[in-house]
Amino acid sequence: MVVEQRVLEWMLDTDPALRWQVERDIAHAPPEVWQATRARVPQEGWGALLLSRQDDEGQWAGGAYFPAGFFGSEEQSQPGQPWVATTWTLKDLREFGVPAAALGDTAARLERNSRWEYEDLPYWNGEVDVCINSFTLATGAWLGVDMTDLATWFREHRLDDGGWNCEAEEGDSVRSSFHSTLNALRGLLAYQRLTGDESLTEVRRTGEEYLLSRRLMYRASTGELVDPFVTHFIYPNRHVYSALAALDYFRDAAAYEGTAPDPRLAEAIDLVREQRQPDGTWIQSRRLAGRVWFHMDVPEGEPSPWLTLIGTRVLEWWDASQEAPAA
Repeated sequence: MVVEQRVLEWMLDTDPALRWQVERDIAHAPPEVWQATRARVPQEGWGALLLSRQDDEGQWAGGAYFPAGFFGSEEQSQPGQPWVATTWTLKDLREFGVPAAALGDTAARLERNSRWEYEDLPYWNGEVDVCINSFTLATGAWLGVDMTDLATWFREHRLDDGGWNCEAEEGDSVRSSFHSTLNALRGLLAYQRLTGDESLTEVRRTGEEYLLSRRLMYRASTGELVDPFVTHFIYPNRHVYSALAALDYFRDAAAYEGTAPDPRLAEAIDLVREQRQPDGTWIQSRRLAGRVWFHMDVPEGEPSPWLTLIGTRVLEWWDASQEAPAA
């Protein structure tokens, strides 16, 4: 898929956390180019700003998943949730491409000082929420923590349909969730890439099949669209599912494993193509409510450089596979 020069330049005129991915995935620049840009992330822009907000205990905003003082505050009654605490900030830093070395002794400080708001559990042990544990699994592996026990947790907490659901841990559901399953898959893939642990491949496979059997968008029971959230493309999506976010996961997994796209992704690909604007961009559907350190993408209704990066690389990946000669 050809990207207009104007759109490419617009995507490149951004923070290093985004720019290096555009250079690698869209401009197809030599490794020395995008790696040099990636190396700037801890020293300038968004990455440097997030690193500067860390407190002496190794946390951000004084809490593991929620900022200190959140419960019982006026903020708790507001829409959404704050996105400034430790788990969310570390997730952003990892996805920005910040090297673990830039975090220094963060892992050890969190081991000493950080506890989950749920039952005061130790940070690196995880807790009971699938999405929280998926972020923790990936982040711990990134920072060099032995996350073997938490990795095993995902095998033990799979549901019978092959996926996961945060509500299942409280006994509220026996069916998997699109949101929870995608987050689990992302965490497991990041963990595998960082550690080389192939014992979890089968665990990922069942979660992938849960989404693929539903063509990323539909209810198994009725064949209807599972929910409009599937069609709402947002960045940062935090924990929220969309067809675009799921496709980007499958693109990443295929790159890791050296495999071709599954044909059952075709309808989701069509949706992504339909949402591409005539100028080659994708529009921000909405912003998630809640406090942030800063906004890293555009307001609702505007062309989003992040979504344009993701949409473009997903379509390039798919289109290249369709053009490849049969084996």
